[in-house]
Amino acid sequence: MKYLSIMLLAWMITFQAGQDLYVCKNASITLFSTAPIEDIKAETSTGASVFNAATGELNFTVLISSFKFPKSLMQEHFNSDYMESDKYPRATFKGKIAEKIDVTKDGSYPVNVTGDLTVHNVTMKRTISGTMTVKGGAISMKSEFMVKCADHHIDIPKIVFHNIAESIKMTVSANYVLYK
Repeated sequence: MKYLSIMLLAWMITFQAGQDLYVCKNASITLFSTAPIEDIKAETSTGASVFNAATGELNFTVLISSFKFPKSLMQEHFNSDYMESDKYPRATFKGKIAEKIDVTKDGSYPVNVTGDLTVHNVTMKRTISGTMTVKGGAISMKSEFMVKCADHHIDIPKIVFHNIAESIKMTVSANYVLYK
């Protein structure tokens, strides 16, 4: 939690905290892998995000070890064998929304965010589609996108190749509050 507070403070300073700055401290992130032998699903609700409505800048961070699996052995292998969460503790995204959204007007808006996704210490330029909803001054964002394990140098041993898909579906949902 200490790291999260420091990170949010740094982003707020970078973004020149003001009326256009929105924060989310409990973004929900789900990963899902479907494979012939077994589906794998994990969730966390500890993602942190900062959105600057004036500039369109959007940043996310999540601790890899915060993902919870239905089976403890899956969680152990995910953290130690694949994600090496002791060595690479976070996944981050730093980008900018292409569309200019008027956050004073209620509605649901399709958005495209282009930026850098860093997973397993490998950064890839990505454009991710999603939806921003504005209702009564509250902002929420949702997105689904695929992440290829090979793109981020996440090795899948041949022995478990049938248990884990080469691409993982990520679902992100964040509800923002105006930073005061």
